[in-house]
Amino acid sequence: MRQIMKQMAWYFDASSCIGCKTCEMACKDTHDLPVGVRLRMVREYGGGHWVVQDGFELPVGIFTYYVSTSCMHCEEPPCVDVCPAAAMVKREEDGIVFVDAEKCIGCGYCQWACPYGAPQLNPTTGVMQKCDMCKDLQDAGEPPACVGNCPMRCLDYGELEELRAKYGDVDSIMPLPSGEITRPAFVVTPPKSPHQGAGGRIRDVMEA
Repeated sequence: MRQIMKQMAWYFDASSCIGCKTCEMACKDTHDLPVGVRLRMVREYGGGHWVVQDGFELPVGIFTYYVSTSCMHCEEPPCVDVCPAAAMVKREEDGIVFVDAEKCIGCGYCQWACPYGAPQLNPTTGVMQKCDMCKDLQDAGEPPACVGNCPMRCLDYGELEELRAKYGDVDSIMPLPSGEITRPAFVVTPPKSPHQGAGGRIRDVMEA
């Protein structure tokens, strides 16, 4: 068990997100990311079907919602454990996981190990890159770019226990993996749809 002074975490309100992807764009702009590298991703998830009744097509269990994800700065991050170059680091003072670019050899082990697919190879630099929770901005007293630019205020950040006290302790919704795998530093308000998660699928696969 890693000894962390405090654990910084994300909060996401899936009941309010409209899928505008402003968080994605703010992240790409702040970190000057090349085409194809997305350290924060918004996925559309939905399900249900249509049936014909009395000559009309009627919806059955139709639902859709958006999920904004990035590195979850897990309490037990597998990316840190598998990195052969010790380039994946979890800061002791706040639990933020980041890549030491000077040590990274671009092998991709961290990407394979991460259930969220957070680490990505930057083709320009040849090293892995992932969300570091805008630690430089936080160190300067500013919020992460995605949080500061979300027009719906769906994103928040803070100490994990404080977020849980404020928003609850749900740490996964479909299509995210179970929180039991890595203990993500993540709190989420589920979507309002009564059908959420039932037989759904990612609906924007071509963008993934």
